[in-house]
Amino acid sequence: MDSCIIKSPIGYTKISGNTDGITSITVLDSEETVTDIIPETLQDCAYQLKEYFEGIRKTFSLKLNPEGTSFQKQVWDELLKIPYSKTTTYLELSKKLGDVKAIRAVAGANGKNPLWIVIPCHRVIGSDGSLTGYAGGLHRKQWLLEHESPYKQQSLF
Repeated sequence: MDSCIIKSPIGYTKISGNTDGITSITVLDSEETVTDIIPETLQDCAYQLKEYFEGIRKTFSLKLNPEGTSFQKQVWDELLKIPYSKTTTYLELSKKLGDVKAIRAVAGANGKNPLWIVIPCHRVIGSDGSLTGYAGGLHRKQWLLEHESPYKQQSLF
């Protein structure tokens, strides 16, 4: 398994994967040493994330290989359908998966998403519009949603 550390506007990010695909992208809460030479298997992912943070990329075209249960993978597949700059709720996801009562299971699978940003779990919010749990921290979730928003907050000064 190859891995590397890159720096993003919201923290150090670890990318892991191999020739079968990217297995995880996680944001780290500690300061890390940025990888000098990114393994070939991860170069495209690092480049696409850089483009995303620069506001150039809105969709990813990567070979993904996350580990999870079949239910988790179903939820993650549904997350991939959420368009850039749009949000959905856990309830709406549960309905799309065919079981409104599975809302907690859907939220749990969302929280176990190993591919930060690429599988856009940050685009799932509470039914009341509130920012709810995010493994990377709510401040990062808010940053990502604002980054994707077509309505940029202007500074008054």
